[in-house]
Amino acid sequence: MNWHAIWAIYVFEMARTGRTIGQSIVAPVITTSLYFVVFGAAIGSRITEIEGVQYGAFIVPGLVMLTLLTQSVTNASFGIYFPRFTGTIYEILSAPVSAFEVVVGYVGAAATKSIILGLIILATAGFFVPLRIAHPLWMLGFLVLTAITFSLFGFIIGVWADGFEQLQFIPLLVITPLTFLGGTFYSVSILPPVWQTVTLFNPVTYLVSGFRWSFYEIADVHVGVSLGMTTLFLILCLAAVWWIFRTGYRLKT
Repeated sequence: MNWHAIWAIYVFEMARTGRTIGQSIVAPVITTSLYFVVFGAAIGSRITEIEGVQYGAFIVPGLVMLTLLTQSVTNASFGIYFPRFTGTIYEILSAPVSAFEVVVGYVGAAATKSIILGLIILATAGFFVPLRIAHPLWMLGFLVLTAITFSLFGFIIGVWADGFEQLQFIPLLVITPLTFLGGTFYSVSILPPVWQTVTLFNPVTYLVSGFRWSFYEIADVHVGVSLGMTTLFLILCLAAVWWIFRTGYRLKT
């Protein structure tokens, strides 16, 4: 294991966050805070509680998950796409660095950024509503597992994308709508039976449900199912990344 190579990639990617702290940290926190204020004020005045939890506190796990998913995908996809765009990917491919080490460096940095951002949003939310984390270890487990999984997914997007527009396509037009429709601002149990069934085909529902359970012990699906679905997606992403390096798919274009 070439730890020096992993550390070099990791530090380089983390340093980019420091150079763009306004875009990487401040902007997502402000955006999430606006979601919180707008939805908490507009809907919270009409829906005071959901399953015994104050509405403002109820939506916090969903907002953290929304930011975590979009930022994990964005950070990882841009991290691997930019070397392809500038041609420096050849330096990585010709270096004595294995595919596993490249993935660990890029995905590890993207996941770290997302986890830090998620924790900052949690701390910020604590100033607005009383937060209760019933299972802190489960909360951290879901946070880390989701960040790693979607950073891997973002890595795949960064290899697949032909331009900067495609880097934003999936986070904005796929991930964000699925998160909004996955129980971020409401409980799936309040939907009509038909729409409850449809919602279960949304994979983000399981992520939001499991993460919310770690806070308030309430969930739309069993926590074991949520963990299983997240793990399954992780395995699929690992398989896709392995295939990319196995075949050299678009890494040299």
